[in-house]
Amino acid sequence: MKRTNILITGASSGLGRGMAIEFAKQDYNLALCARRMDRLEQLKQELLAINPNIKVLIKSLDVNNHPQVFDVFSQFKQELGQLDRVIVNAGMGKGASIGTGFFEANLQTAQTNFIAAIAQCEAAMAIFREQNNGHLVTMSSISAVRGFRRAMTVYAATKAALTSLSEGMRIDVMDTPIRVTCVHPGFIRSEINQKVKTVPFIVDTETGCKALVKAIQKEKANAYVPSYPWAMLHWLLRIAPISMIRKMS
Repeated sequence: MKRTNILITGASSGLGRGMAIEFAKQDYNLALCARRMDRLEQLKQELLAINPNIKVLIKSLDVNNHPQVFDVFSQFKQELGQLDRVIVNAGMGKGASIGTGFFEANLQTAQTNFIAAIAQCEAAMAIFREQNNGHLVTMSSISAVRGFRRAMTVYAATKAALTSLSEGMRIDVMDTPIRVTCVHPGFIRSEINQKVKTVPFIVDTETGCKALVKAIQKEKANAYVPSYPWAMLHWLLRIAPISMIRKMS
């Protein structure tokens, strides 16, 4: 089954933008939202240049404005007639070690990556339940499998929570036409990590987004992307001694 109409949050940059480009190449209609409308306008023109036969709708959305999340998702659904797939992608990576004076940054990351994700999942799943069909995709992280230190502490915790939330939703809609996929990207170069110089196994944005789209289309419960090395390495991370995890973060 082809999921013709795809909604992506946080689509103005990074992985959201990269996935939109890959989906456009494959003839999907796109509903794109983010805070920065100027970037969405530019992206829309780029996507229509790539494929003039698709529909590209754009709307401003701050995912921390929870009522707006429900309104925007509903508007997209009405304009397209149906939403086949929603990718909960909006997120951030601000933060620092707990207790070092950066509570506001840590709080902002927690609210954006998890609380706002709940709002997006609620809005998407309400539409899918009404349609009795749909594919929800949550963007977690390879960091969800363990705790990490410094700037990763709260970020990893939010991603672990999102992975757990995804599994709960998946159990809830078992034996229905609704699917829930949780994607755990490894290190893919994007705006969120552009200042980090040394990262193991990192791939460029285009390579990473192609792998993300391929994994999403398989609609498996969990995906670790790119599959090499993360499909195997995430198991090793789960059992690695904490001293090794410390060296990685």
